[in-house]
Amino acid sequence: MNTLVLKNNKISISTQAFATLMAIVGAIAVPQLFHLIGRFTGLGTSLGGAFLPMHLPIILVGLLAGPYAGAIAGVLSPLVSYLLTGMPYVGSLPFMMVEVCFYGLSAGLLRTAKAPVIGKVVISQVAGRVFRAVAVIIAVYGFSSQATSLASLVKSIPEGIMGLALQWLTLPLIVKYVESRRK
Repeated sequence: MNTLVLKNNKISISTQAFATLMAIVGAIAVPQLFHLIGRFTGLGTSLGGAFLPMHLPIILVGLLAGPYAGAIAGVLSPLVSYLLTGMPYVGSLPFMMVEVCFYGLSAGLLRTAKAPVIGKVVISQVAGRVFRAVAVIIAVYGFSSQATSLASLVKSIPEGIMGLALQWLTLPLIVKYVESRRK
């Protein structure tokens, strides 16, 4: 039996591991492409904040390969990216790890839910942002952290609307394509 084929809606461990690895690669490579474009256009790293390129492969792997693949890829992607590229900045790294982990985890938990993919994407986006907010609140009020602020949370919502819209447009199409190929 081909390991990529679903049996009773379960995905083999080897397929989940491969999907996790590919999501990590994508979550590092896609943001670098945006940073490169930003460098050439003079926009710097602001394209990353606007288009949220790391989030896309993580939500996708959760939707396609489940919660383990989504959560593992989500927590490791920012860390590996930081070690290889220095991005995200060290002050935002732990918050990014929490946020992106919950994108992947929640998308994975919703993978088999009888709901439109767009709904699963929106719920995953909200879950990631809520858990990031909790992490920031704990850091600021529980540990008196100066690495982040509550203002960064408020600023990130309108700043990232283009990225949210990109995810709303692309993820349902990609999931539909992949699922049609699985059959």
